[in-house]
Amino acid sequence: NASLLGILQHPDGTVLKQLQPPPRGPREQEFYNKVYDSNCCDSILLELREYLPKYFGVWSPPTAPNDTYLKLEDVTRKFNKPCIMDVKIGQKSYDPYASAEKIQQQVSKYPLMEEIGFLVLGMRVYHVSSDSYETQNQHYGRSLTKETVKDGISKFFHSGYCLRKDVVAASIQKVEKILEWFEGQTQLNFYASSLLFVYEGSCQATTVRLSDVTLAEKRRVPKGLLSGGDVLEYNNNIHVINSTENGKIEASVGKGLSKFYALHKKACSKRHHSQLSLKVENSEQDNVWKTSTCITQEHLNGNVLPQLEKVFYHMPAETKESANVEVRMIDFAHVFPSNTKDEGYIYGLKNLITVLQNILDN
Repeated sequence: NASLLGILQHPDGTVLKQLQPPPRGPREQEFYNKVYDSNCCDSILLELREYLPKYFGVWSPPTAPNDTYLKLEDVTRKFNKPCIMDVKIGQKSYDPYASAEKIQQQVSKYPLMEEIGFLVLGMRVYHVSSDSYETQNQHYGRSLTKETVKDGISKFFHSGYCLRKDVVAASIQKVEKILEWFEGQTQLNFYASSLLFVYEGSCQATTVRLSDVTLAEKRRVPKGLLSGGDVLEYNNNIHVINSTENGKIEASVGKGLSKFYALHKKACSKRHHSQLSLKVENSEQDNVWKTSTCITQEHLNGNVLPQLEKVFYHMPAETKESANVEVRMIDFAHVFPSNTKDEGYIYGLKNLITVLQNILDN
């Protein structure tokens, strides 16, 4: 099946997405080339770059020069325990040139697309309590109805301890920025395109030092070394590509990785995890507080509360306001020039924002 495409992770911090057969692959490549053209001076397209993974052109393995891959930023790379959700946006997941049977096939996959305006294609959520990932595939999203879609999406924001309202709020802000872009452009229409949501699932992603209250990103521990001493960083959710010395490409490509940033099927081994979401550690120089954004009331007793208030009070505003969340547009095999607003995509975005707002408010 041509749509079951592997996503390969390159040691240089990019991912490689194999170009689909024509016309889809060339259309996606043309879209990226247009948006990332170094001579581009169209303010609409220049702003659009903020909402896409960065594009680094195409790449072919030396051994198979006819295989073309798009070289794209790995949006998950900076996260320690990335939680990932892929949501297809729009009222139609078939493009204006689709055949009658293609339309029939797409509509029958999820008849509610027209009414709901989006579809969850998959998610992978890290549960702090069990130190393991929970994965849902596209059958999960297609089982959601108007009545259950709110609970279905709220699953993505649940850490096993609590609902990550900070992440929901940050996600709403980012989707609203994308909606503003769509409200202001009439040159492109997007079909069967997705939003990729990524947030930090680990409670110890950031370390707050009480002495100087600087945020240090937790350093990723390299899981392997390439020949030549290159450090290979490895995310569980994406398969890794190794280029060996003789230029041969070794890649592990999962069979079911049909979407960009494919979601892992294997459940991680359930190691037991300490039941506290707040840890106080003494280091030699000073106290280091490892804090989670989901500290529950019973942990805020004794002298912890004033200390935490001190930390959060002095934190830079942007740290307080927004959780570490990425929302990027991906999958552009069905993007077409247009002279009207993309009403189907706008409808889907507005509906998604409403659902996220309901999750936040209740």
